[in-house]
Amino acid sequence: MKFLIDAQLPRKLSKYLQNKGFDCIHTLDLPKGNKTQDSEINAILLAQSRIVISKDSDFYNSYIQKVEPYKLIYLTIGNISSQKLIELFEKNNKIFEEIHINSVVEVSKTSIITIL
Repeated sequence: MKFLIDAQLPRKLSKYLQNKGFDCIHTLDLPKGNKTQDSEINAILLAQSRIVISKDSDFYNSYIQKVEPYKLIYLTIGNISSQKLIELFEKNNKIFEEIHINSVVEVSKTSIITIL
């Protein structure tokens, strides 16, 4: 699986996923960095079949309206430390299982919900 980590999430998540063997980039790795517009991110996601991991409801709303981005892991976790975020992914392989077969997965601190 290939991921793109959105601007409001730490680069440490990208490094964690890379260490797990995933192809992962952060918006900071893009030419415009965190100033990259959502439309440009969507183009990258579609062209490279990347799954965006984001806390941004704009990506969720865009998927509902236009079926963009390609796939989305939508985090509704509020503010948590980088370490707690990584622990959330470490403890929940179900996130990867669900996004493999579904298009949108919502992850909170207490649950994983398949949306579509």
